[in-house]
Amino acid sequence: MFIFIIQTFWLFIDELAGKGLDILIILKFLIYYSPKLIPLVLPLSVLLASLMTFGTFSENYEFAAMKSTGISLQRTLYSLVIFHILLGIGTFYFSNHIIPYGELKSYNLRRNLAKLEPTLAIREGIFNEIGEINIKVKRKYGDNDRFLEDVIIHEYSPNKKNNIVIKAERGEMKNEPTDPNLKLMLYNGNRYEDIEPKKLKDRQRIPYAKVSFETYEMNIDLSKFNQVDLEEENYKSTFRMQKIDQLRVSIDTLQTTYNKEQDVFSENFGKKSTVTKMIINDEIETEKDVIPSDIFQFIEIDENWKKSQVIDKAISIIRIGIRDLNSKRKIFFSFQKLINLHKIELYKKFTLLFVSLLLFLIGASLGAIIKKGGIGLPLVLSVIIFLTYHYIGLFSTNAAEDNTISPILATWLSTIILTPFAISLTIRASSDKGLLNLSNIFFPLNEKLKKIHFIKKILKST
Repeated sequence: MFIFIIQTFWLFIDELAGKGLDILIILKFLIYYSPKLIPLVLPLSVLLASLMTFGTFSENYEFAAMKSTGISLQRTLYSLVIFHILLGIGTFYFSNHIIPYGELKSYNLRRNLAKLEPTLAIREGIFNEIGEINIKVKRKYGDNDRFLEDVIIHEYSPNKKNNIVIKAERGEMKNEPTDPNLKLMLYNGNRYEDIEPKKLKDRQRIPYAKVSFETYEMNIDLSKFNQVDLEEENYKSTFRMQKIDQLRVSIDTLQTTYNKEQDVFSENFGKKSTVTKMIINDEIETEKDVIPSDIFQFIEIDENWKKSQVIDKAISIIRIGIRDLNSKRKIFFSFQKLINLHKIELYKKFTLLFVSLLLFLIGASLGAIIKKGGIGLPLVLSVIIFLTYHYIGLFSTNAAEDNTISPILATWLSTIILTPFAISLTIRASSDKGLLNLSNIFFPLNEKLKKIHFIKKILKST
């Protein structure tokens, strides 16, 4: 769990760093985010623990001692199978209650953190909005980048207009960027201000004031800067925040809306075509009814300009229809993808009932077969098996998002593939067979080679 949390921290480091966040806020985000790691951490932990434990038993001949007293492998697995069934049920309820709550909290906290600006992160060459000013510098240098070169400042006036512009050759920030108030010293520059006279006639002259200075001091109030309510929760209905009952309601609502949208579009698109109207109204009986007689008369006329005019119009209508179809296809694709995401999230909760038991049987049986405990080989095998399970599920769910395969098949595919593997390993471990009996392969092959060699000798002698 610690490894996955560290990986999560590095994944979101760009969103957390440089914003003056308290360590408690970062810890709160990691705590809220950690429940969604359980479906990844728990199967890997079960697999590694079972491999190490039963590998150590087999390595130290504990199983030989058990079997000499009449205790079979099935009997040693019995209590742990019951435990992992209960663990699967607990994981199911955890995924249905705790994970949606953690997703709600972490997602909203992340969205609120995204509103925060870096603590006075003045980037070179572009305008940076800080409080009531917009500042641009050519270069920063010195300790903590507190010296500025070629400074341009746009200062907002009370009417929210950019009436004041300050240019200076260089500047200096006197205090730390994280202080509530910032003292900015400017050297060798000018201050320009557009003045708005009260009289309309004076406004036409566009008067302005210019002041040159050697030293200009600005106190920038940062008390209102980054005032964001981190506890605000504006997002409460995404599919990852919903429980099973809510997901079922959402899927039913989305599917009904999707079907209605398709029917409405089909009806409206069909109204644009005269032939389609005739088909819908059952007015077509013969081929002559499909193509009106006046069209045959039109084809026989010799006025080419009329034909070209009609053909151009037909091409234009067809292009508009194709454009509408392509546009609507993208909308329907996004709609179907949203429905599939809801279905995948729903079915994933049920797969957690079996994944712990499945990987326990694989780990325990494999540990008894390889007869190797500790942290070395079991860790390698655990990672390989887990990555196989994880990436099968990942690729299948990605395929289910765009409706390539069924969402229910995608979520259960990794379990379906590994179940025969788990059963086969359990049977081989119970009957004291190895992982792979190479003698069954090499012995027949060796016999055939001997026969071929004997036949060659006979042919040479004759």
